[in-house]
Amino acid sequence: MMKYLQNLGRSLMLPVAVLPVAAILAGIANWILAFAEESVIANFLLFGSDAILGNLGILFAVGVAIGMSKDQHGAAGLSGLVAFLVVTFTLETEGVAVLQGIDEGSVNTAFENINLGNVFTGILSGIIASIMYNRFSHVKLPDAFAFFSGKRLVPIMSAGAMLLVSAILFFVWPAVYTGLVGFGTWISNMGPAGAGLYGFFNRLLIPTGLHHALNNVFWFDLAGINDIANFWASEGAQGITGRYQAGFFPIMMFGLPAAALAMYHTAKTARRKQAASLMLAAGFASFFTGVTEPLEFSFMFLAPLLYVVHAFLTGLSLFIAAMFEWTAGFSFSAGLVDYTLSLAVPIANQPYMLLVQGLFFAALYYFLFRFLIQKFDLKTPGREEGEAVETAGSDPAPAASADTAAAQEDDTTVMAKQIYEGLGGDENVTAIDNCVSRLRIEVEDMDQVDQEKIKATGIPGVNVVGKHNIQVVVGTQVQFVADEMIRIRDTE
Repeated sequence: MMKYLQNLGRSLMLPVAVLPVAAILAGIANWILAFAEESVIANFLLFGSDAILGNLGILFAVGVAIGMSKDQHGAAGLSGLVAFLVVTFTLETEGVAVLQGIDEGSVNTAFENINLGNVFTGILSGIIASIMYNRFSHVKLPDAFAFFSGKRLVPIMSAGAMLLVSAILFFVWPAVYTGLVGFGTWISNMGPAGAGLYGFFNRLLIPTGLHHALNNVFWFDLAGINDIANFWASEGAQGITGRYQAGFFPIMMFGLPAAALAMYHTAKTARRKQAASLMLAAGFASFFTGVTEPLEFSFMFLAPLLYVVHAFLTGLSLFIAAMFEWTAGFSFSAGLVDYTLSLAVPIANQPYMLLVQGLFFAALYYFLFRFLIQKFDLKTPGREEGEAVETAGSDPAPAASADTAAAQEDDTTVMAKQIYEGLGGDENVTAIDNCVSRLRIEVEDMDQVDQEKIKATGIPGVNVVGKHNIQVVVGTQVQFVADEMIRIRDTE
């Protein structure tokens, strides 16, 4: 079950990755509108942005279907779209009114939300389509129906399955939707404290990948909050819209890079140069793009106490930003790029105060992390036990030979080869996949995995998530490493 939920979390990143496009379009449009109240170009760009934000359901249906299918084939994406169209058109307000024999004005408002922008409907459609693809994509029908065999059968089965799901939703959806709205309303009614609790649990769930499920409640239109889309559309109440995003900026742009500096300063002298390389890259990624996993995974399992402190400080940041009603928004993550774009959005409220708050959190993270690392001798990067095992009694000739070979190859190729060998190679690796910053690997025997060899490549960390599942945190270049590992596997 955990593996399935983690795969779902990974699959959600595919449609989420599209959102920066909408943010760029909306940001440029708002920059233009800041100087010209009427602009054809600005409105043209805003229409382009709305084309994405107004159709999130379709994006999630296709993205989840592809991501959850066993070989990520395009036929799964088509099936996700078919499934989504079936449920949305079957349960649209007009159709429900006919089925219930009432006028459209009397239809439960829950059905108004099973539409093109509904993320929950999109995710459900994608899951159904992926199940159908994994089950029927290789089914052979009798000769009379052979044309519909294999992958052509999947959209048909997806449509049929979604009709059944639509019948269930016809009775269940109003109660489920009301419950989700009630949950969202409960959190919203807690005001700044609710934002703080969200930030705390958001970080705690990062190791499992289940933070995406929590994000969907607050960032998208799953429970009526829809914080991201409303912010970029500049809808809602100023100082309120964006409260589930703003507090992340001080953490990702200031707090975590300061934590990286603290870990560098507390690294052992012999390992400080290596720690600097890791901390600089991970800290910059956090500051500039808001991608925090390379940095977080570098200490998450080495020093769990620090990670709990980090989660608490994230919740505190969201609480403070929400309490003072300082708001900014993001489409991908809370880095400098999205912060700059959000400045031009009219509904942003005192966003520059988030920089002041960020400086406070930078100092807090630095001194608190440094104190805890030294006080409890926490094994952060550069402080691990037995880190210099490779020098004693080794023959220098093979090392020189390896260096010569490495110099002739691309760095990504070298890293991919070493990670693949550390995982056990062809005999042990059964599946290779990746999300935004992590390799997601399935292996036959975890005992054959050489974690030290993998870590020797300089990656931030390794996370064993099950008997046959392991994650290797690479960073923002993970796709190229994964592609190279797949090439190695297929050619050997």
